[in-house]
Amino acid sequence: MARMEGKDSQELKELVEFLKANGIAEFEMERPDLKVSLRFAGEAPVAAATGIDAGQMAALLVAAQGGGGGVAAPAAAPVSLAAAAAPEAPAVEVDPYAGAHIVKSPIVGTFYDTPAPDAEPYVKVGDMVSVGKVLCIVEAMKLMNEIESDAAGQIVHVFVKRGQPVEYGQALFAVK
Repeated sequence: MARMEGKDSQELKELVEFLKANGIAEFEMERPDLKVSLRFAGEAPVAAATGIDAGQMAALLVAAQGGGGGVAAPAAAPVSLAAAAAPEAPAVEVDPYAGAHIVKSPIVGTFYDTPAPDAEPYVKVGDMVSVGKVLCIVEAMKLMNEIESDAAGQIVHVFVKRGQPVEYGQALFAVK
């Protein structure tokens, strides 16, 4: 087997962080020499590449796979790569947003946390919000759509950055 180069390993780590940050529950990637399938949301991640388990898959991706093609897209797992590489000692990551209400994007567009480029953000981590409070704008087809909170509480996390594209149903804010 070919050794995964530093760039490929870094791309894999970036993919993991991207999926974690965006709350993506399922990921699949297929290349002629590799097939990866991951599922999240409360269950242990499942990785399949010709029938091997998640720990073996992580070890394979980090230590052995690559074959010159590089990793096509980032993938996230709810366990660290180091923990996944040691299946005899499974690690369980605590969900820091357990019990939080997740405000999701109702549309596809571009996320903006301010009403104007030089204005203060609508909300930031630590702010208290009530139902109906404007949290951000999602621009879609040159229309600025105000996204309101559908829960009252404190903003504990902002999942996206200004100018980042967002998908329908993507996590924007965690409110506790």
